[in-house]
Amino acid sequence: MSETLAPENEVATVAVMNQLPGRDVRAESPLYHAEMDKLAARNPRAGGVLLRELKLLGHLTLRGSQDNQSFMSGCEAVLGVALPTQPLTSVEKGSVSVRWISPDEWLVVLPGDQAFEVERGLRAAIEGHYSVVNVSGGQTILELSGPNAIDVLKKSTALDVHPSQFPVGKVAGSVFAKSTALVRRSSEDTWELVIRRSFADYLWLWLQDASREYGLVIKS
Repeated sequence: MSETLAPENEVATVAVMNQLPGRDVRAESPLYHAEMDKLAARNPRAGGVLLRELKLLGHLTLRGSQDNQSFMSGCEAVLGVALPTQPLTSVEKGSVSVRWISPDEWLVVLPGDQAFEVERGLRAAIEGHYSVVNVSGGQTILELSGPNAIDVLKKSTALDVHPSQFPVGKVAGSVFAKSTALVRRSSEDTWELVIRRSFADYLWLWLQDASREYGLVIKS
């Protein structure tokens, strides 16, 4: 699932694993136990904050040099969109989104059933020094929307989320509550939080409490 470098004049071999479970195995998101579908069915229909888990998506971490033309063009050819090179930005096309993490690192989010084939496609298309790691099982995304979503963010992170400083498409990693999150503004009143699986339950509880005064609506 990660890059293997071979000594000069030797061929590198990489073990690429399809992380999707078989049909006889139940796939569970990090917040499966919260039973959000059931909460959504009986919660209020009006509120200032809407919350849902964008679950079981594919997450691929890409690392490579922007000077490596094979890396940049290969990623664009396979993903259907060029990697964003402007710091703290993201791009989106169809069901694929790419978040800038650092000058040589990006997070690709796509449908979970496409991650394996896309990883293989990237490895076939790119030459030189690079890395592709499937981190789908280690994190999830929480989506906050509604008129008071920004107020919940102000309670939770030190990031300046004012529209003048955090426009649509911007992405930034920061402390979130007592954990961390990669925050992306996907539309005027919608935000996506990429969070670690091990902190998903804690942040789920935190967001419930932080949203209480505005009215929280769970979306399935």
